[in-house]
Formats: sequence, structure tokens, C-alpha cells
Amino acid sequence: MPREQRPAAIRAALEQALRPTALEVVDESHKHAGHAGARDGRGHFAVHIVSEAFAGLAPLARHRRVYAALGTMMETDIHALSIQARTPTEAG
Repeated sequence: MPREQRPAAIRAALEQALRPTALEVVDESHKHAGHAGARDGRGHFAVHIVSEAFAGLAPLARHRRVYAALGTMMETDIHALSIQARTPTEAG
């Protein structure tokens, strides 16, 4: 997909799968220009997500839920993903 459409696509996938109460998707690709992983056209993103879907899950399980929600975008459009996943209680 075109680079400028990726943040919205990431947002839509996470909203549909995890029903977050707060979500921020940041395209950090510009910080990685020239990086080997950036040469293939995939991007670098940071996601800060708050969802009740993470209740009772360890951090690794939360990340797996995010990866699952993004599906094939992890192979086709995303090279690196920084994730901060919290429950509403943890977010305060």
C-alpha cells in the first residue's frame, strides 16, 4: 500500500480488532532513512494503545494481539513496530 496510507490502515486494523479507548499511531520511518530494513519500502511505526482486551495478559501476549490484528501488514508494510500496550486501569 502507499506509504502515506499506512498509519490509517494500522489504526483501522487495531480499532476493529481491539476496540481501544486510546490509540496513537506514529510513522517514524523518516528516522530510519538508509537503514537496511527501510530499503525494502516497509515502514517503522510506534503504537500506543489502551484497550480492555489486554486485561490479564502479559506484555508478550499483548504484543502478539497487536501483531495478529495487523496481520499481513507485518510482512508487507511494517518493518519495525514499537508497541506500548496498556489497559485502561494502567493508563490511569
